[in-house]
Amino acid sequence: MRVAIVGGGIGGLATALFLRLAGIEATVYEHAAELREVGAGIVVAPNMVRQLRKLGLLEALERCAVRLEAAWEFRRWQDGRVLFSQPMGEACERLYGAHCYVAHRADLLALLLRALPERQLRLDHRLTAIQQNEHETKLTFCGKSGDQSTVVADVVVGADGIHSTIRQMVAPAIEARFSGLCAFRCLVPSAQAPEMALRPVQSLWLGPGRHFVHYPISGGRLVNVVGIVPAGNWRSESWTAAGNIPDMLREFDGWDERIRQLIGAATDTKRWAMYDRAPLEKWSVGRITLLGDAAHAMLPFFAQGAAQAIEDAAVLANCLRAADPDSVAEALRRYEEIRRPRANEVLLMSRGREIRNHLADGPEQQQRDAELANGDPLRQSAWLYGHDLDAGLAQ
Repeated sequence: MRVAIVGGGIGGLATALFLRLAGIEATVYEHAAELREVGAGIVVAPNMVRQLRKLGLLEALERCAVRLEAAWEFRRWQDGRVLFSQPMGEACERLYGAHCYVAHRADLLALLLRALPERQLRLDHRLTAIQQNEHETKLTFCGKSGDQSTVVADVVVGADGIHSTIRQMVAPAIEARFSGLCAFRCLVPSAQAPEMALRPVQSLWLGPGRHFVHYPISGGRLVNVVGIVPAGNWRSESWTAAGNIPDMLREFDGWDERIRQLIGAATDTKRWAMYDRAPLEKWSVGRITLLGDAAHAMLPFFAQGAAQAIEDAAVLANCLRAADPDSVAEALRRYEEIRRPRANEVLLMSRGREIRNHLADGPEQQQRDAELANGDPLRQSAWLYGHDLDAGLAQ
C-alpha cells in the first residue's frame, strides 16, 4: 500500500504514525523547507490524549505539556471575580480515561516528528498537480529551486490545512464563513506574568463584546494568551500575520489590570480573522481523501481542531489496515462514513459560542453567570471527550 500524505502539520504526522502502527509506511510531503508549527497554545483534551497514548506518546506529552487542574475557570472582565471553576484531575481521568493538558503547538508537533522515521518525511515538496485513475494516483511536486518530482500512490491524504489544495479536487468550492471576530495571540514568559496566570488552569475572562483566555504551556515556562475581539476591518486569515500590542491593549481598556499587565508583557502578537467552512458533503473521491482542517475547518471555541484531526488519523489508519490497493475507495468511504458526522457535529456546535461569552452587562449576563455557577461542563462534555472511536469502527 503506497500512501502519500500531503501536509506535515499535526494531522499529517499523526496520520503517518497511525498508519505505521497499522503496518503501512506512508510518506508525508510538506511544502515548507523546514517543519515548524505556527501559533502557540493548544488544549490537548482527553479524546486526543487517548489517541496519543495509543501511539506510545503519553510520557513524551507529559514532559512538555501542563496537566490542567481546572479546565474552565470563568472570570468577570472588570475585576477578575471567579464566576465558576471546575476541577479536573482525577474526575477527568475517571470519566474519560485520560487527563486534560495544555501545550505549545510547536512542542506537540516536535513530539510527533521525533516519533516518525526520517525517511517518511519529504520537505520542500509543494504540490502542483494531481491525477488519478482506477489503479493509482500521480502527484507532481515542485521544490523552491524549481525542480519537479513525480510520486505514484495508491492513496492520497489531503492534510493540507484550511487553504487545502487537495480539497479542490474532492469537493465543490465553498465560501469561507466570517465570524466577525479576530484573535490576538501571544506568548508571555512566566517571569513577567502575574501570579494568577501561572496556575495550571485554563482561565476565560468574559466581557462585553470580547473574551480573553490564558493558560501556562511549555512546562510552565510560558503563558499562552488569546484575546477574541470584534474584527473591525481585519480580514487576514493567517496565523503568521503580525498584530500590534497597543491595538490589543486598546481592545481591553477598562478590564482588570492583571489582564493589561499580561498583554503588556508580550513583545509581539499575531492576529488573524476567524473563519470556518460549511460542512462538506463528501471528503473523498476515488483514491483521494481529506483529513483535519482540510475536511472540517472549525472555529476554536471547543479547542477541538487538532483533536478532531487526530481522531481522523486513527480511524483512517484502521480503515486502510485491512484494505489492499484494489479496495482503497471502499476503505475511504468507510472512513468518511464514520468520521464525517462526528467532525461536522463538532464544527457546527463550535458556532455561536462567542455570543454567550460576549454578553453586555445586564440581565442576560447575570443569568449566564448564575447558570455558570451551577453548571458541570466536564460532565456536559461527555459527547466530546468520551467519544468511543473503537465503537464506531466495530459497526
